[in-house]
Amino acid sequence: MSQQPTDTWNPASWRNKKARQIPVYDDDSTTEGVTDRLRSFPPLVSSWEVERLKTRLAEAAAGHRFVLQGGECAESLEATSEEIITGRLKLLLQMSVVLIYGLHMPVIRIGRFAGQFAKPRSSDSETIDGISLPSYRGDIINGSEFSKISRRPDPERMIRAYNHSAMTLNFVRALTSGGFADLQHPEYWDLDFLQHSPFEENYRGIVSSIDDAIRFLETVSEAPVTGTDSVQFYTSHEALLLPYEEALTRSVEYGPGIYNLSTHFPWIGLRTSEPEGAHIEYIRGLANPVAVKVGPDMDASTIKSIVRTVNPHNEPGRLTLITRMGVERIENELPALISAVNRTGFSVLWLCDPMHGNTETTELGVKTRRFENIVGELELAFDIHKASSNVLGGVHFELTADNVTECMGGARGLSEQDLQRKYTSRVDPRLNGEQALELAFRIVTKRKGDDT
Repeated sequence: MSQQPTDTWNPASWRNKKARQIPVYDDDSTTEGVTDRLRSFPPLVSSWEVERLKTRLAEAAAGHRFVLQGGECAESLEATSEEIITGRLKLLLQMSVVLIYGLHMPVIRIGRFAGQFAKPRSSDSETIDGISLPSYRGDIINGSEFSKISRRPDPERMIRAYNHSAMTLNFVRALTSGGFADLQHPEYWDLDFLQHSPFEENYRGIVSSIDDAIRFLETVSEAPVTGTDSVQFYTSHEALLLPYEEALTRSVEYGPGIYNLSTHFPWIGLRTSEPEGAHIEYIRGLANPVAVKVGPDMDASTIKSIVRTVNPHNEPGRLTLITRMGVERIENELPALISAVNRTGFSVLWLCDPMHGNTETTELGVKTRRFENIVGELELAFDIHKASSNVLGGVHFELTADNVTECMGGARGLSEQDLQRKYTSRVDPRLNGEQALELAFRIVTKRKGDDT
């Protein structure tokens, strides 16, 4: 179990620090009433699940597991359908089976869902046709519609976000423990795009090989192979809206730790990663495994301060650093940061987020990402970690099972003109199902090439 800080940390001590990206609500008493209600609600995850994940993340840092973290850029409070949840789950299962088969190691599946409702913004306001309104900050805070009523921060949205998260988690748990994730029945995972995908044959070949291996073991042992009918799935989200996170932070009766029980794996984004800021102050005392996003402008002194502040007892599996450099800057910036962390002697799990550093805007003002830049940063990350005698332990993607056209490139060569066909994200562009599965194959190809 985790060691608690020996100083005055508590779940509310972040309030004494400078807090960025926190909305200003109209009525403090209403907001306090909402957070008081949240404190009375049951937790969404258990500390046992959290500790199990921490152990597995420590194994990933040692090179014995691989992390697949993926999901929505920002969840919608309206997206509660069975189709949306199962589609997201199917895609991550498809990607994980490719990685397990190709990398020959267990995969830790972590979904960016059941809580990914808040998004940091570069500006507090948005102006259209001369009218300025507060920026959309995710459904837990305000609405995306450009109107005064919609953009007003509403604390009651925290209750809706909790309820949505609870429904999502309940259904995901039912699916992953009830046979839906059975390796012997991967046909449950089929998505519409797969039958038209250039990767269908490769994917079907992997599924067939796994099925043959299971049948062989059952024949040799003269007994059914057990344990293939369920998987462990963990949740994660950016711990951005600290009043919500604080309200769901609890001590437990059977141990000394204080846990954020809204999610297994909270992370801090690049815009709120100051070592002396409120968000780092909040996560440093949690018993959860936590992550911090690392960008190209972060210097060696800052990253060392984060490592020592967030993981002072050097607990394996406790701290993950998620790099988001951009393909143009990763070669110049990442090696020095890895070296700085290595010199501390602290245990850290490194993940690569090749999405956020490669965002661009077209001439028509559409945010997008180029698939070749995403792949380029990911492959360079593997090379840089290997050259540093380090382990890149996983990846972090924004993706959807829907057949969206938000990122250019990939096997079908989506162009700038294709973006207008089906662009539904309200914040950042996501990989569609086919692009995400292609990335899984590209990871395997890269790792196999590095091992030869």
